[in-house]
Amino acid sequence: QVQVIESGGGLVLPGGSLRLSCAASGRTFDDYAMGWFRRVSGEEREFVAALALDRSWGERNTFYADRVRGRFTISRDGAKTTVHLQMDSLKPEDTAVYYCAVGWLAAATPQALPFQPYDYWGQGTQVIVSS
Repeated sequence: QVQVIESGGGLVLPGGSLRLSCAASGRTFDDYAMGWFRRVSGEEREFVAALALDRSWGERNTFYADRVRGRFTISRDGAKTTVHLQMDSLKPEDTAVYYCAVGWLAAATPQALPFQPYDYWGQGTQVIVSS
């Protein structure tokens, strides 16, 4: 059974930083995507960032939503099935529940990463940006 577990949420001042982590376990992933999405209460879930991974070659592609590009960085933790989302220059509008997701067969192009199927989801971690 695949498990996806997020960690690292919390309360931070505007302009501050947080790092979210996501660990996937339960099977071997050869060609896959790991992404972050977020949902503000009462709104639709939106894409934040994702990367395509290959077990042999590591990271292939990354893609960011326009509203976080340049402030957020998604990265893989070595050879593990773990990714981090480094969030800098946080704004109150970044307040949301952040979800990690894993999808089989990563999209071939970075631009397709937001739209590909994601098969496994975590429970979410709350991020609050407020003074």
